[in-house]
Amino acid sequence: MSHQVTNNPQLRTLIRLTFGNTASRIYLGLVLAAAVFVAVDTLFVSHDDASFAGVWLFFLAAPTVFLFLLGGAMTGADTGGPAWFVYLSLVVSVLVQACALGWFSRLVRGPRRGRSAHPQGA
Repeated sequence: MSHQVTNNPQLRTLIRLTFGNTASRIYLGLVLAAAVFVAVDTLFVSHDDASFAGVWLFFLAAPTVFLFLLGGAMTGADTGGPAWFVYLSLVVSVLVQACALGWFSRLVRGPRRGRSAHPQGA
């Protein structure tokens, strides 16, 4: 099955835009660092009041995460919906934004040098 996935040029391009460029990797690294910080703060640090560590994930996933949560609220979910919907919204919005960053960096850089549009010279 993985052989069929790699033969799909649209899927390969989407994966390359999301994970295969510097801008997307830096963004995903920041999100991963924030997620680790939130997990450590939630699990191992005791607070007298509520911690706002999770807000950083929403800041990094904004604005698309709010669109997903708004869509969930419009379909009848209560205050952001169940926890799985909030987590899924975070993950999908981060991936959408990483892909958008990859697309934008590709747009700014222009076409790749060294790769001919006609490899056979035709």
